[in-house]
Amino acid sequence: MLKNNMFYDTEDLRDGEIMLQLERTAEGNPEKNWVPAYYFGICLAGGTRIGQCDLRIGHNDRLYIGGNIGYGIDEAYRGHHYAAKACRLLFRQARKHGMDYVIITCDPGNTASARTCELAGGQYLETADIPEDHDMYERGFRQVLVYRFNLDTEGKDNGTC
Repeated sequence: MLKNNMFYDTEDLRDGEIMLQLERTAEGNPEKNWVPAYYFGICLAGGTRIGQCDLRIGHNDRLYIGGNIGYGIDEAYRGHHYAAKACRLLFRQARKHGMDYVIITCDPGNTASARTCELAGGQYLETADIPEDHDMYERGFRQVLVYRFNLDTEGKDNGTC
């Protein structure tokens, strides 16, 4: 859960090349086992939107399969490691909430996403079967690659891009 039920400022989520522009937040829904989340546009420093990402705050069984972070880069902007750079910015936000690690998962056939996890400093844990009661299973997914990112509470970035 969120400290004091608050969402934190996101103005610092920039690195000179990209910035994350907050589009909305969502409160958690304990009945559905959903946690609070931030949703961002990934933008170049000049403001051009090149993709999207989100950060889900907290940990539970569903997030082990679905992950704390999701991302997508528009086709015209792929190949520049923008997703890995966005993940590193999201790590900053996760630290604000006292998270000492995040999970990112991807489809085993999505080699670009797996490479993003490696570039962002993830440790591959396993290929996990998706439970039949998970919403990802209903959408046709059967397995995910699970990566763990240990977050240094001192604020240092994890991995290289």
